[in-house]
Amino acid sequence: MALAPKLQARQGQQLAMTPQLRQAIKLLQYSNIELSEFVEEQLESNPLLERGTGDENRRGEDVAATLNETLKAMLDKETPAAAQSELDAPDHAIDSEATAADVGGSVDWSRNDSSGSFSGSNDYDAAANTAADITLAEHVQAQRAMLRLDQKDILIADYMIGQLDEAGYLRMSLDEVSENLSVNKSRVSSVLVQLQTCEPTGLFARDLSECLGLQLREAGYLDEAMQTLLANLELLAKHDLSKLMTLCDVGRDQMAAMIARVRDCSPKPGAIFGGRVAAVVEPDVFIRETPQGGWAVELNADTLPRVLVNMRYYNEIKCAGGDDELAREFISECHQNANWLVKSLDQRARTILKVASEIVKQQDAFFAYGVDHMRPLKLKDVADAIEMHESTVSRVTSNKFMHTTRGLFELKYFFTAAIPSLDGGEGHSAESVRNKIKILISEETIKSVKSDDKLVKLLRAQGIDIARRTVAKYRESMGIPSSVERRRIFKHAI
Repeated sequence: MALAPKLQARQGQQLAMTPQLRQAIKLLQYSNIELSEFVEEQLESNPLLERGTGDENRRGEDVAATLNETLKAMLDKETPAAAQSELDAPDHAIDSEATAADVGGSVDWSRNDSSGSFSGSNDYDAAANTAADITLAEHVQAQRAMLRLDQKDILIADYMIGQLDEAGYLRMSLDEVSENLSVNKSRVSSVLVQLQTCEPTGLFARDLSECLGLQLREAGYLDEAMQTLLANLELLAKHDLSKLMTLCDVGRDQMAAMIARVRDCSPKPGAIFGGRVAAVVEPDVFIRETPQGGWAVELNADTLPRVLVNMRYYNEIKCAGGDDELAREFISECHQNANWLVKSLDQRARTILKVASEIVKQQDAFFAYGVDHMRPLKLKDVADAIEMHESTVSRVTSNKFMHTTRGLFELKYFFTAAIPSLDGGEGHSAESVRNKIKILISEETIKSVKSDDKLVKLLRAQGIDIARRTVAKYRESMGIPSSVERRRIFKHAI
């Protein structure tokens, strides 16, 4: 059979990932903070986009005309020239499809800004009138100036100050500092000793043991027994006090006093100073109980960017462009991107509300009775119910939070694996099983510490078919020590 080139025509379908489609997919998985940053970038780069003011739902021409006539009459009486110049300016934007989402709840895109500014004036800047917290580096730099250091030692000190973490620890060995600065290790050690005299005591420690030791030395408690205790902090964490007392050669009362002194120390001396402000988690969805006994699902309008497309400006630029092909192409592209962004934001809001509504529907027992009544739920269950792809539900539930009567939860919290039931009925949610394990362990006394095997028997008595390794995995995921360590904690409780 001879080989020869030939042409064939085939017909097929495939999905083209356009830049707009990629953008819409990214918007789904953005948190409200990331979304706000993205919208700010778009507002800066696209001249047709404007930030909503809360009045964009007034779309009636009659209402707008009446408002303008009233304003003209009022302003003409007071400052005619200034008022006329304001009214002659192009009318502000109209929005493109930024409407309320009505799927299972409500979305108010026109909600007023909740920044908390005074209604009489927008000139007050709360951030500018707030005293700045002094940082750890600034605090240490002020003390460094009082140390007896020559010019080279000052450079070494400044370098190590820059390596401090937020807790006040120096997360770098002396060898690394010596190598990076090309100086003698003994000189680096000498500078470090002086820096460790800075307040609060414990700064520039390389580990927890050294940090506690610096504080105990200053207080006059760093004897040989205390040094042994600090060298065996892992035993203290395990509450193995019998072994600690043997190593330190002390009695029970003296050990109790030593542990009390350790507890008085600060494990993070640098944490009291100003640093990066932790981002506040704002819920994307609110769940509230209705008078009829159901659940109302509403989007948090404060986290929804209000973006408008200035059609008046678009028409003016388009007409003024004349024969400039590049200008017309640029403004047309900006118009297309602006419309697509507004549409994508609206679609994102509708999708979040749709997914959240289905989660509430599936987990209604949790909202009514608590975590013990949480049902097993998979992404596919929600995706099939709302006729969306499973990957879309996964993106929507990432970094999105729901405010409920029982607290603030990430949407992914409500998706848990199923633990089989012994009677063949409906399975148990993994989260509810974790809660049952936690409750059983919280009821323990020194005489009733439950091993993992005992927990398995108790859970099986409640109809939960669970293996011992699963109990151990859930217990460890909650940070609960083993039965041996718990028994030791009870025995040596001080």
